[in-house]
Amino acid sequence: MSQPPPPMPPASPSPISQPCSGCGAHLEFAPGTLTLVCPYCGFSQQITAPARPVQEYPFEQLVAMPRKRAAELAPHHLVCSRCGAHTLSDALSSHCQFCSAPLVVDTSEDPQIVPEAVVPFTVDRSQAREALRKWTQSRWFAPNGLKKVADAETMKSTYLPHWTFDADTVTAYRGRRGEYYYVTVTDSEGRRRERRTAWYPASGTVSRRFDDVLVVATDRVPVKRLDALDPWPLAQARPYAAEFLAGHHTVRYSVEPEQGLEIAKGKMRKVIEQDCRRDIGGDEQRLDWVNTQYSNVAGKLVLLPVWSGSYLYNGKSWQVLINGCTGEVQGDRPYSAVKIAFAVLVALIVVAAVIAVIRMNGG
Repeated sequence: MSQPPPPMPPASPSPISQPCSGCGAHLEFAPGTLTLVCPYCGFSQQITAPARPVQEYPFEQLVAMPRKRAAELAPHHLVCSRCGAHTLSDALSSHCQFCSAPLVVDTSEDPQIVPEAVVPFTVDRSQAREALRKWTQSRWFAPNGLKKVADAETMKSTYLPHWTFDADTVTAYRGRRGEYYYVTVTDSEGRRRERRTAWYPASGTVSRRFDDVLVVATDRVPVKRLDALDPWPLAQARPYAAEFLAGHHTVRYSVEPEQGLEIAKGKMRKVIEQDCRRDIGGDEQRLDWVNTQYSNVAGKLVLLPVWSGSYLYNGKSWQVLINGCTGEVQGDRPYSAVKIAFAVLVALIVVAAVIAVIRMNGG
């Protein structure tokens, strides 16, 4: 006997339901402003952001917040306040599939940790397209036809979740300091000076305060590509307000804060090792043992704005991401085999010419 389908989660209306006073349509957040704007008649309404500062939470408090793990989550059941359609969505914000009205989840009913802050979009759709156009025209070794790409096949504004972590660190280390010295050696080729390295034991302690170490909190987008969109203007982060999400897609986090902290520590570790090497000094450094103590660890969940899109070239779709604040573009691009082969040929000719000159001069 077949099992009955699981019950649909309780329906909840979107908290973003302000109708336009001019035409009755629903308002959307306009990038680069602090207003909700009607996409049809242009009516605007100021966003009333929470009157509180953005804050980090002690890590123990953050992980103790009531939550379900990402693997346990059910989709949200939203009711469009414009047309009454029911929508199942695993996002925090999206659009009604029937009338395109903005849908935003009421985070008081969401089983995950609520975003503490959002960095609003400042790059609008037309600016994102212009950034893509300039990017395609500036690619080295790209086919000439790529420069004619002037628009995106798709362009979607999406808030992506990130964790930020603060920590005080104290690190003890042991290693070796290498100092160069030179000796004169004689062999079949004659006499010459040869560099050698003398190694001396080194140890010490370094400390550092880390602030807002950023960790991608979703596995839906390649982490390396998102990291390449740095820097982000985190100082522009505003206390979370559902209005900033209206008209834009928002992804839930899938990286839990415990996992996020370990990733952040990996990023901190690289900086700490640089501090240790700087403290050792000398011409070269080797680290044999490093022990870091972390204290005052705090974190928060922040939403960052990204335009995700694709452009069509030579019958293939190429994916790109655009920083929704700076316009930085990262993505896939085609290469011209002809241009690469020509560049290699030119390099070989230059090398051959240099060798010929050296030989003519008796080198």
